[in-house]
Amino acid sequence: MHAAAPCSAGIALLMVALAGGCSRRDAASGAGLAVPPREVHTAVATERPMERVAVATGSLLAYEQTTLSVKVAGRLQTLAVDIGSVIKAGDMVARVEPRDYELRAQQAEAALAQTRAALGLPLEGTNDRIPIEETSPVRQAQAVLDEATKNRERILELARQGISSSSEQDTVEAAFKVAQSRYQTALDDARTRQAALAQRRAELELARQQLADTTVRAPFDGTIQARVANLGEFLSAGSPVVRLVKTSPLRLRLEVPERQAVELRAGQTVRFTVEGGTNRYQAALSRLSPALTEQSRVLIAEADVPNDGSLRAGTFVRAEVIVDTTDREVAVPSEALVLFAGLEKVVLIRDGKAVERVVETGRRGDGS
Repeated sequence: MHAAAPCSAGIALLMVALAGGCSRRDAASGAGLAVPPREVHTAVATERPMERVAVATGSLLAYEQTTLSVKVAGRLQTLAVDIGSVIKAGDMVARVEPRDYELRAQQAEAALAQTRAALGLPLEGTNDRIPIEETSPVRQAQAVLDEATKNRERILELARQGISSSSEQDTVEAAFKVAQSRYQTALDDARTRQAALAQRRAELELARQQLADTTVRAPFDGTIQARVANLGEFLSAGSPVVRLVKTSPLRLRLEVPERQAVELRAGQTVRFTVEGGTNRYQAALSRLSPALTEQSRVLIAEADVPNDGSLRAGTFVRAEVIVDTTDREVAVPSEALVLFAGLEKVVLIRDGKAVERVVETGRRGDGS
């Protein structure tokens, strides 16, 4: 507040007393009566710390919110929640009829066992690794190749001694090449079966995952805001079932005007009231947007507000962000201000007399 001299805490009362005294004095003068003086209280205008605040509006929002959907198609068999249901992370929300997916998982298990058997592995097990050379077809082809190699070497040795004929050499050479070809084919077949085994393993995991996905579970603690699907309804993959919100804590989102945004810092105290309520709440700024919005030229700031159930998401909020607590200003009690004809006045005591002074007020707080 701007003022040139000390002022009175009971100044408004003083002015009323003076005004009333003048009226009575005039009346008394006409009647020839004396008007007794009235007692007033005074106070000195002092310089004191005053908070500097940034005023903003905003909303209380759910800390987290999501629409839970089914990942696989099917008829909705179970819906375990309704509007207002409080659930924990991992709780079952809904379930699609699982029978079709159970059969697919069994089919994938049978195909995997068949492929493992073709590689010489036990029907059941999780270890799918086997050296290619140890598979039955490859070992058989290797044995044939070894025999053909030995026959070829023997005939070639006899040829060097001049004992074997050319036709025998041609025969063993052809048999050797055929054995080599069969061995390479056996290796390729084994690699193909190993690849098929990996595919069957992936198909089984996919079938099991789809079976697990028939159950919709909550990703976080929260409350059901809306129920979208109904029991017995056939849902395609991705169809929404319920909307889940987390309301403890709440997310206080404020829109701070550009001229005040420069003073905002994380950790500053926020005081706010909700629309239709008289309680005052307090929190601390947690997050600030790195840029102003282009359309409205405001800065988005957020604070986390603990919620015991008395606050609701979506509520309109009026807030003050305390940006400085060290400013010192001349202050008088609020009762000392007199509003008349749009002007704010105080009554100063000067030389034992009451003198009106027009003032311009600034921030208000703690009755000053």
